[in-house]
Amino acid sequence: MLLSSAAMAHAAMSDWVDNQGGRMRLVALAPDAEGHIRAALQIEPEPGWITYWREPGQGGIPPQITPAPGSGVTLETTGYPIPKPISVGPIQEIGYDAPVTLPLDLRVTGKAPEKLELNAFIGLCKDICIPFQADLSVPLPADEQPTSHELALLDAAKALLPEAPSSDFSVESHSISADARSLSLRLKLPDASGKAPAIYVTGPSGYIFFQQANAKREGPTFSTEIEIGKLPQTYDIKGKSWGILVVDGDRAMETSLAFE
Repeated sequence: MLLSSAAMAHAAMSDWVDNQGGRMRLVALAPDAEGHIRAALQIEPEPGWITYWREPGQGGIPPQITPAPGSGVTLETTGYPIPKPISVGPIQEIGYDAPVTLPLDLRVTGKAPEKLELNAFIGLCKDICIPFQADLSVPLPADEQPTSHELALLDAAKALLPEAPSSDFSVESHSISADARSLSLRLKLPDASGKAPAIYVTGPSGYIFFQQANAKREGPTFSTEIEIGKLPQTYDIKGKSWGILVVDGDRAMETSLAFE
């Protein structure tokens, strides 16, 4: 059963849960008329510590967010603000070295819950990596209005997500080599000058590729090859779809690459 339109209501925050290296908490709005729950996971690493993007690079722990079993809620999407490459000794990782908020889009699949309960599992790293797991819960009363502070927090988190492809920022073509060792890309970039963009390609689960070769920028057109390296032994790329994030100056674009 979905809530009525009057249920576009209260936002709540859980208490902070502390751990060595940082803390996290949950923010959520009550379900809207269509049963969507707008929420976010706030993560605050301590100074000198890092946490991770959805593919953490050569090490680290990607965030895992799971609604409580039997809660009647499913997680549809997790949003990730623009990450950065972080060197930890000889290991190249992808993540965040400052507070980060991950927008969450959830859906009610049964009776509207009185509270939202999630389990969050992340990694926090400095000299060592520490798994951080917490059960987070917030009430979802349908008779209170969200505060401007809570709405501003969710809006700010959404505004930091990469944009979708557009007329001035897109992947014009892509192809993988016959030996599947490199990915050729041709991009349209919003800036006609400047340094090579940062590019993160996410392949099979647990694989991320970002090393570039033969990069060339001609006005808004940028071509490069992404070194793929070794894929899983039985992996067949045909019919698969990979993700790509391109960061060019102060803009970032995220989309998918389909392989026929």
